[in-house]
Amino acid sequence: MYDFSMYSYGLVGNCQISALVSKHGSIDWLCLPRPDSPPVFGQLLDNEGGHFSITLASGHAESTTQHYLANTNILITDIRGPNSEHFRITDFCPRFEQYGRMFRPMSLFRIVEPISGSPFIRVSCNPVTGWNKEEAKSIRGNSHVRFEFRGDCLRLTTSMPLTYLCEKTTFALKEKLYLGLTWSSAIEEDIVQVTESFFQQTKDYWNTWVKHCSIPSMFQAETIRSALALKLHCYEDTGAILAALTTSLPEEPGSGRNWDYRYCWLRDSHFVLSAFHNLGHFEEMEGFLKFFLGIAQKHEDSHERLAPVYTLSQELPLPETRHPLWHGYNGYGPVHTNNQAAEHVQNDVYGEMVLTLSPIYFDERFVHLRTKDHENLLAHLARHCERSISQPDAGLWEVRNGWQDHSFTNLMCWAGLERISRIQNFHHMPNFTFDPIEARDRALIAVLKAAAEGSIRNGPNDISFDSALSLATILRFPDEKLCLATLRDIQKHLALGTTKPASSFFYRYIRNDDFGKPDSAFVICSFWIAQALARLGHRDEAISILKDTTQACNHLGLLSEHYHPLRKNQLGNFPQAYSHVGLINAAFAVSPPWSEIL
Repeated sequence: MYDFSMYSYGLVGNCQISALVSKHGSIDWLCLPRPDSPPVFGQLLDNEGGHFSITLASGHAESTTQHYLANTNILITDIRGPNSEHFRITDFCPRFEQYGRMFRPMSLFRIVEPISGSPFIRVSCNPVTGWNKEEAKSIRGNSHVRFEFRGDCLRLTTSMPLTYLCEKTTFALKEKLYLGLTWSSAIEEDIVQVTESFFQQTKDYWNTWVKHCSIPSMFQAETIRSALALKLHCYEDTGAILAALTTSLPEEPGSGRNWDYRYCWLRDSHFVLSAFHNLGHFEEMEGFLKFFLGIAQKHEDSHERLAPVYTLSQELPLPETRHPLWHGYNGYGPVHTNNQAAEHVQNDVYGEMVLTLSPIYFDERFVHLRTKDHENLLAHLARHCERSISQPDAGLWEVRNGWQDHSFTNLMCWAGLERISRIQNFHHMPNFTFDPIEARDRALIAVLKAAAEGSIRNGPNDISFDSALSLATILRFPDEKLCLATLRDIQKHLALGTTKPASSFFYRYIRNDDFGKPDSAFVICSFWIAQALARLGHRDEAISILKDTTQACNHLGLLSEHYHPLRKNQLGNFPQAYSHVGLINAAFAVSPPWSEIL
């Protein structure tokens, strides 16, 4: 039996870079210069993969705790020794408005301060040059150490003695220390003043961002933390939205289900933007639309189908590559980069992209986005929805073998075409070239063809159950009785375990795929089911599921892709955008309006 536990990591970032900080104060995951670049610190996936640690000289802490400064992405790690020693690490990536634009440098700052006792500490900065796992060559400067990287450099500027840093010497922590890690740039000003200034401005930025969020009346703290985590999945430079910030964390140890999720899945992006819409933040949608429009115009010119996933620079993440030098998380490899899913046909993406553009035409706040380019894009997507009805594909779960006619794809085609027909009712798209109502009704019939014994199944030739079909309710599929029956069958047949809290967690499916049968719950499925139940009027049951599912959060409120409620294991890539999207949307669905609270 493998011994996995909750991921004991916190996330820091600034929508340009992101890092995972362990509960012991070590930066074990940081990829530069982009989140999908090779790792600078990769100890998450291999003990020899590089890290940036600050530890007690003895190497043994009596206890460690972590928390975020309220309503920010600034992480605090407290480390206590056996003799009342206590010191604190504050980690953050600067983000704030400056000179009329967002300042989000490729940099991470650490403040180390003594709290009590006489802590003796050691600072160890051991970057690697990438997937070859070679240690980076270091060059000592006046107040910094420079590491050479692939024709670029990483600098660590600090107020601590460089001798202690370079030789990893233990020393007494008597006053605050400041460390600034920067990629391809230098800190010319005083490190103390720069760090303190950046800290205060970053704190103020996140406090203001949260203040401008709409939040539900229930599950407020969970929603705010999910919103802050979700924001860090947005790569603001291009507008891409990452599915997750890691690669190769196993969905099930030893199963081979280890994938690179540091890319932009079009499907996932739609769901992320639905959460931001609930939160009242729309700049992410505008950024993503610029990213997506560039992709779509390339494909329209070449008459190619859309791929399901793209890199942060609009390329395909191919070829999928295995890195045998890396042992994997807790020794469970393989470690992959890129993702073969980019070669798939996944026809549901056309419906989801129609849903992503639909607010432009339903919401007067977005009148400035009603451009000819967006109208042409919407028409292009609608034609693909119509052509994709009942066509075999890999489906949203990205089956690598055995493509078939999937109900979920037909459901998303129906949803996209239904929105197109209503957009036309608002007198938009007057030159549309085919009847969306006729196509919408064909998609509806295709979904109904897959109904068996009163509920919608995976496909007309596959009567297995699929948790994604709980979205029929959320998408307002017109047969409410069928939606409820489908939901109840999913709860009955896909629940992991039979007693609470296990019954609030669900498999995606239990049919065999390329790697056998799944063994753990897929976290967003619980949130989808809670959201659907709330929409159908079963609010108390939805709240109960939502309360149970928050057990899948780690000590900081962060969610992975998978969770095993009986073993209390987080599994899969982390943090996972999908999971935080699910929590946010479900929390809004179950919450009474503020008018009933205040």
